[in-house]
Amino acid sequence: MQRGSLTVLFAWGWGVLVGALPFVMSGQLTFVQALFEAVSGWTTTGLSVMDVSVTPHIFLFHRSFMQFCGGLGFVMMMVMLVQDKQSMNLYNAEGHPDKLMPNLKKTAQTICLMYNGFLLVGTVAYIIAGMGLFDSINHTMCALSTGGFSTKLNSIGEYNSFPIEIITIVLMLIGTTNFAVLLLLVRRKWRQAIRVSEVKFMFLLLLIFVPVTAISLISGLDMGFGEGFRRALFDVSSALSTTGYSSMSYTSWPPLAIGVLILMMLVGGGIGSTAGGIKISRVYLMLRITMQNIRKRLLPPRNVETPYYIRAQGKTTIDATLAVDTTGFVACYLSLFILGALLLTVTAGCSLTEAMFEFASALGTVGLSIGLTTPTTGTATLIVEMFGMILGRLEIFIVLIGVYSGISILKQKIGKK
Repeated sequence: MQRGSLTVLFAWGWGVLVGALPFVMSGQLTFVQALFEAVSGWTTTGLSVMDVSVTPHIFLFHRSFMQFCGGLGFVMMMVMLVQDKQSMNLYNAEGHPDKLMPNLKKTAQTICLMYNGFLLVGTVAYIIAGMGLFDSINHTMCALSTGGFSTKLNSIGEYNSFPIEIITIVLMLIGTTNFAVLLLLVRRKWRQAIRVSEVKFMFLLLLIFVPVTAISLISGLDMGFGEGFRRALFDVSSALSTTGYSSMSYTSWPPLAIGVLILMMLVGGGIGSTAGGIKISRVYLMLRITMQNIRKRLLPPRNVETPYYIRAQGKTTIDATLAVDTTGFVACYLSLFILGALLLTVTAGCSLTEAMFEFASALGTVGLSIGLTTPTTGTATLIVEMFGMILGRLEIFIVLIGVYSGISILKQKIGKK
């Protein structure tokens, strides 16, 4: 596990460096800005320091393609070409919990086939809705990877098109859904897919927080009923799926609506998908564990219950090991979120709310911005956000284990000398 995590870290580090080189060699960005753009691309975050209104198409495509590939991950792409004894360890170390087929290589190929199939369908749908071919390809790649890079300065909001927004929402929700669940849908096993706890909880969150956000926008910004729900549906879906496309600027949004977006970015998408965040299934498990704890205190001591939740593979018992792992990850994630937000208040000189929004976006690999990340953002702020993006994409422990493993190997070599 330790060597696997180190290998994954090395692969991602090399990919980020290679991804940054075109921006530096062409003079588009400084070295730190280029690293930031590459990290944002490969981690499928979407925060950007580029002015897309003057950036040549070749660079816009380059960063969109990084997001598309980053959604799959380096190990996933390597497994499609070659498979050895360490492939499964690396596959798990990169944060892929499910093996869809008996053979790992077939699993990777199946996921890639689905991914590219959705790319084709999404591109055609965008073209029919009135979007140009270049923009359609880029936006589909970044929606499916829950990345959020846009070819337009005002993101999807620049089109002001309801059909385009609906297509984007569908693509974002596909991207944030577990690959195992997507396979069930592709095989037309609708009932089995709908029964998955993570899927039901995702739609429950949307059902609760879209109306709450809409009401906040309608009362706080004097929006019409239809426009309020339209904006809320799109932006809450974007935040929860950790995609990062926006329909409008957030500088005038009421505090309640901003708070909902921060919460959705922290929750994140489906485990085993291209999304970031704590992950819907972990939040669901935390709520189940909490409720079970409360019930344990209210019911008679002799009462014994075996809680479970439903995955694409079937019923899974919520045992002590799963509870400890879930609680440990959530506690670590929230601690990093608090630390990162406090650091941003220092480096960016912003309010705590703005820092919480921006770092929730970076750590959750979302890409929504409240205005802190721009072409003029300072180096220190970019570095804090880069660390957040990497930790969020590689699920924290993989990074920590990889760094620990690297230091241990270095100490051993120094000791031998």
